[in-house]
Amino acid sequence: MVMMRRARSWVVLFLVWLVSACGAPPSVDVEVVDLLITGGRVMDPESGLDAVRQVAIRDGVIVAVSEDGERRLEAAEVLDASGLVVAPGFIDLHAHGQDPESSRYHARDGVTTALELEIGVYPVDQWYAGREGRALINFGASVSHQRARREAFGALVAQSNGEGTFSLGSAAQADAYVYDPAPEYELGQMSRLMADGLDQGGLGFGFGISYTPGASHEELWHLFSVAADRDAPVFIHLRSAAAFNAGGALAPFQEAVANAAGTGVSLHIVHMNSSAGAAAPAVLDLIRGARARGVDVTTEAYPYTASASRIESALFDSWVGRSAEAYDRLQWVDTGERLTEVTFQTYRKQGGWVITHGRSEATNEWIVGQPDVIAASDGIPFAEGRAHPRGAGTFARILGEYVRERGVLSLMDGVRKMTLMPAQRLETIAPRMASKGRVQVGADADLTLFDPQRVIDRATYDAPDRYSEGIVHVLVSGTFVVRDESLVDGVAPGEAIRAGS
Repeated sequence: MVMMRRARSWVVLFLVWLVSACGAPPSVDVEVVDLLITGGRVMDPESGLDAVRQVAIRDGVIVAVSEDGERRLEAAEVLDASGLVVAPGFIDLHAHGQDPESSRYHARDGVTTALELEIGVYPVDQWYAGREGRALINFGASVSHQRARREAFGALVAQSNGEGTFSLGSAAQADAYVYDPAPEYELGQMSRLMADGLDQGGLGFGFGISYTPGASHEELWHLFSVAADRDAPVFIHLRSAAAFNAGGALAPFQEAVANAAGTGVSLHIVHMNSSAGAAAPAVLDLIRGARARGVDVTTEAYPYTASASRIESALFDSWVGRSAEAYDRLQWVDTGERLTEVTFQTYRKQGGWVITHGRSEATNEWIVGQPDVIAASDGIPFAEGRAHPRGAGTFARILGEYVRERGVLSLMDGVRKMTLMPAQRLETIAPRMASKGRVQVGADADLTLFDPQRVIDRATYDAPDRYSEGIVHVLVSGTFVVRDESLVDGVAPGEAIRAGS
C-alpha cells in the first residue's frame, strides 16, 4: 500500500510538471490582442471606474478592461503604464487650427479629436475630402453660417484644403454679407445651403454672430428653426453685448437660450468665459435653470484670461480713439508686440491674429472649476510656431494648474470635462461619438496616458510653440501618435467625424 501511494504521488507530480511545462489545458481560452496596457490607473468618467486595470486593444477597439490576471491575454505588445492615468482621448469641440502643425500641438496636449464647430466650414464635403487619409487626429466641423451667408450674398467661398477655418471678411471693405440684413431670397438661399451642409456630414450649424452683425434676430431665429427641424445642434459665438444697448452681458445669452427653448434646438454656447466675463455666475444660473426645465443647452471655456481673433473683423469696428492702455492690451501674434493706436490701424488694414488681454484670473479660475462647463481650447491655427498658447496647452493646463496645483477641480471632473461631456454633446448627430470619451469594452481606442504629477502646459503668450509636458502616450484608434512624449512620424490614423455616422 505504501508503494502504491508513493507511485500515485509520483504520477501527480509528473502531471503537475507536464502542465507547467506545456502551458494551460486546451480548454482555457487565450485572447490575442494587438496591445495590452498594464499597471495604469484607468479613469472612465461614465462608469466612475478609477482603479488600476489592464486595457486590451484589438483592431483599434478596446476589447478588455480587467484586473491583472482576470483574463488570459496575449499581446503583440505590452505597455507598462505604471504611474500613469489611462484616460479617454481628449475631445476639443472648438479648434480653429485644422492644419497639420496645429494637430501636432493638439496631440502633444492629449487631444485625439479636434473639431471646428464655432465658425464651421463651407463647402463641407470639400473640407472633409481634403483631410481624409492624412490626419494625425480625428477631425470634423459644423456648417458655417458666416460662409454660407457670404455665398448667399453672391460671393462664392473658395476654401483650399490647407488653410485654416477662421475667415471673417474685412471690415475695411464693408462687406455686405457681414453688415447687411438678409433679404428674403438670401435668407432662403442661406437655409438651403446650410441644410445641404448637414447632408454632406456637417455636425450642426456654426454661428459667429459677433462677426456678422448684419444677421438680424429674425435670421438667427429662422436658422435655429431649420437646425431644429433636422435634429442638428447649433454652436454659437454670441452677438456682441453692445448690440443690446443697455442689456448687459446677460442679454446675448438670453437671446440664444430663448431661441433654443422656442425652437427645441440643441444649443452649445462657445467660450462662455470671454462672452460673460464677470457676469459668469449669472450666466451659469441662466443656463442651469434652462437645462433643469428641459432646454438642451451646454457651454464651454478655455483656461486663459486672454482671447484672440482677427483684427480686421467686425469685432474691432468700435476700436477708434481708445486709450493707450486699451491698445496695449492687444498683442500681435506674429511678433508678440503690444500695440499702439498707430500699429493697430496698420495691422487692421493688413489683417491677422491679435490677442486681447485683460480678463480677471479670479473669474477665470471660478469658471474652470465648474464641473458642468466643458473644456475647449478655441485654439487658433499655428503659423511658423506663432499662435495663442491655448492651442498647445489647454488640456494639460487644466490638469496641471487647476486640478493638481490649485485643487479647484477633482481629477475625475477634469477628465470628464474634456472627454465624456464633449462626446455626449455630439452623440445625437454623430452616433459614433458614443464610442469615444470612455475607457470601456467596445469603445474606440482613443486614449491619453498622462502623469498626474508632471502634466503641465509650457506654451506662453510670448512663446506659444512649446509642447505640453507629462502627456506621455496618445493613441488614436489604437495607433500611437505620441509615444514617450514624442510625436510618432509617418502615421495618420485620424478619421472623419460626420453627422449620421
